[in-house]
Amino acid sequence: MKMDALQLRAHVIKTVRDFFWDRGFLEVETPYLIPANAPEEHINPVAALPSWQLQTSPEICMKRLLCRGHQKIFQISRCWRSGERGSRHLSEFTMLEWYRADSDYQTLMADCEELLQHVAAVCLPDNHCFKHDSSEINPFVPWQRISVQEAFLRFGQVDVLDCLRKGLYEEILTSVIEPALAMLDSPVILLDYPTELAALARTKPGNRELAERFELYVGGLELANGFSELNDPLEQRRRFEEANSARSKAGQVVLPLPEPFLGMLESMPASAGIALGVDRLVMLTAGVDTIDEIVAFTPEEL
Repeated sequence: MKMDALQLRAHVIKTVRDFFWDRGFLEVETPYLIPANAPEEHINPVAALPSWQLQTSPEICMKRLLCRGHQKIFQISRCWRSGERGSRHLSEFTMLEWYRADSDYQTLMADCEELLQHVAAVCLPDNHCFKHDSSEINPFVPWQRISVQEAFLRFGQVDVLDCLRKGLYEEILTSVIEPALAMLDSPVILLDYPTELAALARTKPGNRELAERFELYVGGLELANGFSELNDPLEQRRRFEEANSARSKAGQVVLPLPEPFLGMLESMPASAGIALGVDRLVMLTAGVDTIDEIVAFTPEEL
């Protein structure tokens, strides 16, 4: 990584940290080494000590802090996911997560707008625009909010629930929807995901087929994933067991359940939380197209 990219990375991280400190969030540190992550079908944790894992996300411990009464918390931490390597992925990466008690996913969407505008204003003083794949994305113009169903109908002329039933969701998302989002000159919030694609999110009132989940895209690059938190321990356990069942059918290891988290979940107030990829935010700020250009060392260099 070039020296100026290293300096920019530090500048972005400091700017993000200042943003949350200035808004009264408590910066927390939670353990990287834990007995159980949230079981998900397509995310494989990295085994460490016997029967323990490196965190795939700090969410389990951070949500337990909400259960203890903390109201607004954030963390910038290292995370690990086995087998992830590509132009946008590393097995070890940096994640920003923040959580709000007495909030829902709409509040997080507003946070995202303020955060990206702040980073652009401080770290990109010349034109305030992020860059990806030769496109400029201005976070100060009105953001677009598009439901997942609307995006599939508008850009793919297909129904998203029908795609899920036929096993075509991921193919249509990556080959049709995300390239279409890349053509837009503002950040895009894709919201209201089918419930089966939102294992830890609360369902929408009056429509159990949809969950209060959204993803933030900038120049077609997925940057963040947020949702109104599910705080029903029985439903959360059922979803974890469903994820493990899917893992078993796919020949993957069945993962342990985070029992202390499930034991506390009933005491968590109505809350919302989000994970944002710091490495990808630095990519957008630097205007580069690969994650290799904004980290100090790639795995291949070690």
